[in-house]
Amino acid sequence: MEIRQFGPDDRAEVAAYVEVNNAASAVDAPWEHPMTLHGADGRLRYGWDGEVDTPYLGLVDDVPVAVGTVSTSDYDNLHLAWLGVQVRPDQRRRGYGTQMFEALVAEAKARGRTSIGADGWDGELPRAFAARHGLEEKSRAVNRRQHLAEVDWAGLERLHADALAAASAYEIVRQSGRTSDDEIEAVAEMSAAINDAPTDDLDIEDEVYSPERVRAYEVAQLARGQALFRVIARHRETGELAGHSVILVEGDRPELGHQHDTSVVAAHRGHRLGVLLKTEMNLWLRDEQPQLVSIDTWNAESNDHMIEVNDAIGYRIMGRALQFQKSL
Repeated sequence: MEIRQFGPDDRAEVAAYVEVNNAASAVDAPWEHPMTLHGADGRLRYGWDGEVDTPYLGLVDDVPVAVGTVSTSDYDNLHLAWLGVQVRPDQRRRGYGTQMFEALVAEAKARGRTSIGADGWDGELPRAFAARHGLEEKSRAVNRRQHLAEVDWAGLERLHADALAAASAYEIVRQSGRTSDDEIEAVAEMSAAINDAPTDDLDIEDEVYSPERVRAYEVAQLARGQALFRVIARHRETGELAGHSVILVEGDRPELGHQHDTSVVAAHRGHRLGVLLKTEMNLWLRDEQPQLVSIDTWNAESNDHMIEVNDAIGYRIMGRALQFQKSL
């Protein structure tokens, strides 16, 4: 198998990358929304926050059979590289996944990384592949989806009203698009609260949330053509930002939304802010984005509190992913 690195301007390779990923997802996770060319271009050109994956294409006789990615950050976790491997279902069990994985490990080592991680849907094949390459299961994450046509809006409104009464010391602020320059530092400080979410047995450090990184995240997401919505809880007495919830709505598929973050600063917990932020977001988007059909979210399986909130507002499980890791 020939392994070829490519970039977002290599249109034929990007199309092949999308095709292989979608062929694999159709078998491994048929509930997943298919990857689009627009989405792949945005991911490879802008990344999550300006740091982009390095993609690879595996070809046999010029036919795409596998794809891979290497993801590293220069903000934090300088020891870690996260690797992704997908093989077309009709080309599996021929060693192509192993060849791709070994090439990605070599790249991780070349970058000076001393630990690698990878994930896969909960099943025998990912478990066997991980075991064969010496990776151990360290965490589990669950993909949930809120189907908006199925939401009990009267019940959600009651939850919102109850949470609003419990959080009377806070005002709720709706923000779309970029954060203002005079508030970006406070938003960055608040965003670091996500580091309190459970990471189970993964060898990872807290993520660094500088104002520059938060701005880079907003710039990258908007450059990908997505609409950004953030709901913030502000403490009335001190003006402190106590928590937020962020949802992105796709530009080329505006019926699809993605929950990126909901977190509450430790000093402000115990006032039902998590419920308030998420229900406020739902009510806002119901009016602002009426074309929305569904919103996807991810949580560590051990994140009992946020899972309880998601269950209360109608999210249901779509699939479970496993996170594997090993030291190099």
